[in-house]
Amino acid sequence: MTVIHVVLPAHLRQLARCSGEVSVDAEPTQRAVLDALERQYPALRWTMRDAATGRRRAFVRFYACEEDLSHESPDAPLPTAVVEGREPFLVVGAMAGG
Repeated sequence: MTVIHVVLPAHLRQLARCSGEVSVDAEPTQRAVLDALERQYPALRWTMRDAATGRRRAFVRFYACEEDLSHESPDAPLPTAVVEGREPFLVVGAMAGG
């Protein structure tokens, strides 16, 4: 297990009743980090992933090290800087329209 620092958007921080960056103990993959977030903050369950498919919700994006990881495999390893604690894993609420 690795300590992963996660930054949530304001609406998810409000649901989780937390402020700022949170930390979870997880294997360094998107799936494991999201699983750990949902265990630690049960109010977040299925807010970032669809309950039926487990896939990322359309208006949620995942970033790390200035890279959009949203379309990566949920089981792909997170970037080294995230694993080493130098960068956070970002959950971002996407906006539609223009």
